[in-house]
Amino acid sequence: MRIYSHDLHHGEKMPQRHVFNGMGYQGENISPHLAWDEVPSGTKSFVVTCYDPDAPTGSGWWHWGVANIPASITVLPQGAGSAIAELPEEAVQTRTDFGQAGYGGAAPPQGESHRYIFTVHALDVEKLEVDEHASGAMLGFNVHFHSLGSASLTVMFN
Repeated sequence: MRIYSHDLHHGEKMPQRHVFNGMGYQGENISPHLAWDEVPSGTKSFVVTCYDPDAPTGSGWWHWGVANIPASITVLPQGAGSAIAELPEEAVQTRTDFGQAGYGGAAPPQGESHRYIFTVHALDVEKLEVDEHASGAMLGFNVHFHSLGSASLTVMFN
């Protein structure tokens, strides 16, 4: 499986338009374009996540979760997690560690450099039983039991 983006480049710095607007940052908080291919046989849906393993919480920080993306969809346009572009009708955004559903961009403590891992997961079910109140951990727990494969793209921000 492969993930790619018109907006993000693996190992490079996250552009300002995808940075959080708050917590000392003045980004545009726009979710990036993401696309994927080389999907495993038997895929019935996808989940997309963004996770910061470097957050000083003991458990990282969930920046985005989108579940129940139909298997026929292999691209999320820029802004899909920010109500600028549309998500597929069946898709549901889960709660981030900012406390609400939807994309939340990079916002590391000042002076720190963090990794932001965007992952697409191919699942063997059409739907996970999660809603906009489900945490990143709950989403990950459900993905664990239905994963056929995944691909990740990591960017940095400081």
